[in-house]
Amino acid sequence: MIDSTAAWTGWREATERALYGPGGFFRQERPAAHFRTSVHVSPLFAGAVARLLERVDADLGHPGELALVDVGAGAGELLTGVLDVVPATLRARLRPYAVEKAARPDGLDARVTWSEELPRGLRGLLFANEWLDNVPVGVVETDAHGVPRHVLVRASDGAERLGEPASGEDADWLRRWWPVEGAEAGTRAEIGRWRDSAWASAVAALEAGLAVAVDYGHLAGARPPYGTLTAFRAGRELSPPVPDGSCDITAHVAMDACAGPGAVLRSQRDALGGLGVTGGRPPLSLASSDPAGYVRALARAGQAAELTDPSGLGGFLWLEQPVPAAGKAPGGTPPGA
Repeated sequence: MIDSTAAWTGWREATERALYGPGGFFRQERPAAHFRTSVHVSPLFAGAVARLLERVDADLGHPGELALVDVGAGAGELLTGVLDVVPATLRARLRPYAVEKAARPDGLDARVTWSEELPRGLRGLLFANEWLDNVPVGVVETDAHGVPRHVLVRASDGAERLGEPASGEDADWLRRWWPVEGAEAGTRAEIGRWRDSAWASAVAALEAGLAVAVDYGHLAGARPPYGTLTAFRAGRELSPPVPDGSCDITAHVAMDACAGPGAVLRSQRDALGGLGVTGGRPPLSLASSDPAGYVRALARAGQAAELTDPSGLGGFLWLEQPVPAAGKAPGGTPPGA
């Protein structure tokens, strides 16, 4: 656990230290032990990513080497799942990269390159599932005069107090993406400009291809009035969040602020539907002709339903950012559409 005796700091600084500093949560823990993502729900998710990868491969003209970069890779579960199902001809050309702060897990496929830093100059698919929500944000709250002030936190117990008014780049970001000035006292916003920069840097890792970020998020016009900052430990939500390194600190993502030119935003339900994942039940006739097959198909249907449930994982947002090859005009329809 990190040293939690530090003085009052902003939430971004406190979260950065709690998650990624010496002794931080993601330095010590595997995400799957504390929360469940689409990757853990069903192999159908990895199968959908594999189909998306095939589309990217075709769009790039089947290059001799095709990259698959998993940002925030956890224990490499997504890459493992994709390697299991891609066609052999593609697997032979595939170069999988895991970008993660934690140490490489034992037993991971030797073909996976493990790194804390993003590789650069690649052609292929970059996929970031529930990564941006763990890029720390600053938090502001309006005072009695409607002035947004930075929220300071004490790492030892999560206690908060208001600091200085937001100014400079923070104030500029708020005015553009999450305006709260003049709102009633206690209204909150989460400044995501560091996420915008992190995503732009990730996209820039590709020389050509497609970058996809998947996360729980929100769009302008429907920002949560009291923010979303929270914490999880062993599958349980903690209130208040305490940035002491013992838990995951997370906040929903202002996905439209991250989007670059030519990006497409869609729900996970729509994105997975376009990749062949639907929650339809198998025909009852299969129960008579192939009982075991019916049971397997029913299980897959249940998993697909969970992945596409609009009130749950299906309501996540997919940010799809095409990266055209040099000399090719930007825009157009991403391969996942």
